[in-house]
Amino acid sequence: MLYIVATPIGNLKDMTVRAIEVLKSVSLIACEDTRHTKILLDHYGITSPTTSYYQHNKFAKGDYILGLLKEGRDVALVSDAGTPGILDPGYNLINLAAANNIEITCIPGPVALIDALVLSGKPAHRFYFEGFLPSRRGARRNRLIKLAELKCTIVCYESAHRITQTLKDIGDIFEDRTIACARELTKKFEEVKRGSARELAQSFASKKPRGEFVLVI
Repeated sequence: MLYIVATPIGNLKDMTVRAIEVLKSVSLIACEDTRHTKILLDHYGITSPTTSYYQHNKFAKGDYILGLLKEGRDVALVSDAGTPGILDPGYNLINLAAANNIEITCIPGPVALIDALVLSGKPAHRFYFEGFLPSRRGARRNRLIKLAELKCTIVCYESAHRITQTLKDIGDIFEDRTIACARELTKKFEEVKRGSARELAQSFASKKPRGEFVLVI
């Protein structure tokens, strides 16, 4: 069995009882970063063996993990935070297991985009998840022009060092539309700001943005 195990996106107390039980029982835990995951495992007294599984070794390590699964071993897949398979190489392993008729199940838990969507107060019955917008300004603005044509709520991630410029670009394209900007979800300094993109960009003019951001348009 390949277990897709969601882990906390900030607050370690968001780990589910089922997730802890699974991680304690498997033969191997495939981690995006073993050092990062070790903090979580140590916190809950989990001693199962770990191996790295990330963007640059996903093919070689995927074959290794597949071999263990074919031998009848149970393997858990975790990312650095949240649910594996969303904007991380986990989907490659999941697809590989599915293609080889390996049984797969998901241990649900936190997802940053869902937390931000709910906290935003925006309509959540129909939404589009963009992931990260392009890092280059020209490409980003072109993408935002396309997104502005959608008739639903839009969710995207952004880094601290690009958030101000991205908000300015959103302001140019979406004008005065009210958006929500969430950061450090589930953590001590969790914050959700609401207003026009131009207003939110201005709010960071005197205070350097920190943390990981989710934008809801």
